[in-house]
Amino acid sequence: MRKVTFGGANSLDNFLARQDDAVDWLRWGPEAGEIMKEYWSNIDTVIMGRRTYEVANKGGGGFSGIKCYVFSKTLEPKEEGDLTILNSDPVEKVRELKAQPGKEICVMGGGLLAKPLFEAGLIDEIGFNVHPVLLGRGIPLFHEMSRQIDLELLECRPFKNGCVYLLYKVVNPAD
Repeated sequence: MRKVTFGGANSLDNFLARQDDAVDWLRWGPEAGEIMKEYWSNIDTVIMGRRTYEVANKGGGGFSGIKCYVFSKTLEPKEEGDLTILNSDPVEKVRELKAQPGKEICVMGGGLLAKPLFEAGLIDEIGFNVHPVLLGRGIPLFHEMSRQIDLELLECRPFKNGCVYLLYKVVNPAD
């Protein structure tokens, strides 16, 4: 089974972005860059929602050589090169992808997309670069779930710029 990781960057009060999708508060640095370089070398599939996809496209678009699945209720389904836009259930698709051979799978951005994947026990790890800022409001990282999700700390690394990298294993009830 392929490993599925949910990750990215968030504020200390658990927002992924401002309400207008702005991420001007992020403190990028070489330590996070090193982690991301290693991480991206281990994945071949990215899962994201429409909103994350649209923000990524504004920033330059695609992920060269990486299969990208976008789940949307508003975009038209299509398959074009490494991009597939789906209107289907993300749980079933991620379950199918996880069972296929390949590298790791990244669930990028949205907590709304991650919620049903957590509830279905499909996410194996959570990795976040926590930024030392309280936004007060914005796009939430996590949404209310139907059950508790237990975690085991794998790594905690402070950065010189005040950020903290956290990596957790998801402890599924079947483990």
